Amino acid sequence: MRYFYVFLFFSFLLSTVSCSDKPVYKQGKTVFKLSDEQEWASKHLNTAEWKRRLKFVPDGKVFWSRTNVKILESPESLKSYGVRLEIYGEYELFWDGVLIGRNGNPGQESSLSPEGELWTTFLIPRNLSAKGEHIIAIRISNYYFPDHIGIYDLNIDDYDDLLTDRLIESSYMNLFAGAFLIASFYFFFLFLSNKKEYATLVFSISCFLFFSLILAEFIKTYIPIHYNMHVVRLKTIGALLLCISFLIPFYFSMQFPFPKRKWLFIIYGAHLLFIFFSRHVFQLTSNNMTLSMWVFSFGIVVFGVYRKMRGALLVLLILVLSALIGFITPFSKSLFVGFSLILLGMFYLLSLNIKEQRIAYENSLLQSTRLRLELLKKNIQPHFLMNTLTSLIDWIEESPKKGVQFIEALAKEFDLFNQIENKKLIPITQEIALCRSHIEIMKYRKEIDYLWQEEGIQPDEIIPPGIFHTLLENGITHSLPMEGNIIEFKLIFELGQDFKCYTFLTFAKLVKEGANNKEGTGSKYVKARLMESYSNKWEFISEPTNSGWKNTIKIYS
Repeated sequence: MRYFYVFLFFSFLLSTVSCSDKPVYKQGKTVFKLSDEQEWASKHLNTAEWKRRLKFVPDGKVFWSRTNVKILESPESLKSYGVRLEIYGEYELFWDGVLIGRNGNPGQESSLSPEGELWTTFLIPRNLSAKGEHIIAIRISNYYFPDHIGIYDLNIDDYDDLLTDRLIESSYMNLFAGAFLIASFYFFFLFLSNKKEYATLVFSISCFLFFSLILAEFIKTYIPIHYNMHVVRLKTIGALLLCISFLIPFYFSMQFPFPKRKWLFIIYGAHLLFIFFSRHVFQLTSNNMTLSMWVFSFGIVVFGVYRKMRGALLVLLILVLSALIGFITPFSKSLFVGFSLILLGMFYLLSLNIKEQRIAYENSLLQSTRLRLELLKKNIQPHFLMNTLTSLIDWIEESPKKGVQFIEALAKEFDLFNQIENKKLIPITQEIALCRSHIEIMKYRKEIDYLWQEEGIQPDEIIPPGIFHTLLENGITHSLPMEGNIIEFKLIFELGQDFKCYTFLTFAKLVKEGANNKEGTGSKYVKARLMESYSNKWEFISEPTNSGWKNTIKIYS
């Protein structure tokens, strides 16, 4: 998946290269005049009284614009030029006084439903596109946005290229956006498998938001958008940029933690909201949010480099590269290239975390195997066998019947232990049987009355083998009997909404205050088994109580 992601990124970079070898025209000045006279479409017209700018046109009144263009080369044989426009309004387009296109119903917007598109392409007749000076005259009305006056984009090129270049660019971008969509779903499902990895969720959301940003930007290619709906599209893009600009530094802060992070992000979030709700030109708002995101991210990553955190230096270089691209390419292209590079940096950090988790998991398997073997050795080591056999001899001499029972309990424990030690999970009933068998053996060995109780146990639950047997051994080893020569053990099960909780209680006197505070082989074995079976979705707490010792194992779903 990593190489597929990188391939799509470089495919996107190739798609940003313009299809045209060189421009075929040179654009001159544009002038405006409020009113409606049909002769203003003429190629030869004195525009001395026309204005370079109109600020406001009320009530959807008609106004005209005239733009000088110079065709540098006549169109090639069997080809024709076209003109592509982006104008807030419905209009009629005249080329050298000839009507070559209509987009909606200028002057009738208040009485008719909206018609036309914001981005339109018109064919220029070959006999009107010869090399030399030409006039573009446009009869316009902008009822819905009376303060948006002007030609926001004008391009003249081969007509077929104008129709296809955006489709080609959009096809690359759709492929590129699809990679982010796939990545967002993949990492979201990865998060569902381990809900403690919030960095994975943030990266998934960031990928989905970037996919949505690409979709919102290039939706104009395949869905007709009237100019009165364009503001909705711009607000959507702005909201997506707001979320992305907050999430990217937040993600870096999770990878490179720094002091007073909460308060700094409150201030940063307020700063972004101020920019978003301020009445600025859309591109200025986008620029400011993007710049704020880059500066804050840069500061966080520099802190990570200063603290020599893993992966920080490479991410810093990626941020610097994205800034350089922003300086040398137009904003519309640098926005997507820069965000793509930054998301690749985020992906790199996430891959390092996943690799680290995989290594930790493999180490836990090795540790679990080693500890399992050590636990097996502990039950068959000469010291244990000698003490057990010595106790067995004494019981056979004093009470042959109880000696036989001792032998049967010992055989049963070894048989159960042999059945479970190679399994990853076993029924809780089998683990309890192992504990009861061990208690029977220790009753004969130490001549202490060990009691076993259960509460809320569900027979169909499964757990890693030997964990309660290990806790039982710890309780026996580090405890002295209470009055009446009794040590009591109690296993309690609790089922929560998103967790299972086992509480193992030992009611006894501790051998020495704080003796169990140091983590021994038994606790390491329990943790290794839990890590092997449940990854990071568990908690293990072992602590003294007034009446003995308490072990709590919580497993999250």
